[in-house]
Amino acid sequence: MLQDHLKDFNLILASGSPRRQQYFKELQLDFTVQLKPVEEIYPPELKGVAITDYLAELKASAFKDLNDKDILVTSDTIVWFEGEALGKPTSPEQAKEMISKMSGKSHEVMTSICFTQKHQSKTVNYTTKVTFNPISQEAISYYVDTFKPMDKAGAYGIQEWIGLIAIKSIEGSYPNVVGMPMHLVYEELMAIAASTR
Repeated sequence: MLQDHLKDFNLILASGSPRRQQYFKELQLDFTVQLKPVEEIYPPELKGVAITDYLAELKASAFKDLNDKDILVTSDTIVWFEGEALGKPTSPEQAKEMISKMSGKSHEVMTSICFTQKHQSKTVNYTTKVTFNPISQEAISYYVDTFKPMDKAGAYGIQEWIGLIAIKSIEGSYPNVVGMPMHLVYEELMAIAASTR
């Protein structure tokens, strides 16, 4: 199993997201959480996964002192809607506005993951297409006021109430929409472990 292959490594998850941390626990991985502050600003010409690639690598760049057996995992997620990146809302009003825009339409959830070791790094990304049913303003206000999704890209958590009532369809990885495409995490960590044998 993966945890056996990684027993000689020190796995570091640089994310404060409880959803990502829970996924790592569910994979039965031994890991530590380390956070370093980064100003998450990206060049305005970047689009789509180029944004999340850039930010995942930017977060990794804050770690200057990795050891030989360290594997650092950094990531970033955006909601991409009609040519615009929707990050985390800064106010309840903005959260309601984001969800209202996406009501009855499709958007893409894009996540990039950067795997960094002392002498090398690799970034992978994944996109899931999500389609919302039309959502009433009453339902949007109830969701934002009750669940306060201020820490979520695109102002919603698919695993919460709004996911039960508003998701029409999903094309791709569900875990990616919750927090991280864990099938890619598994594949890349297995590859790193195999490459050092």
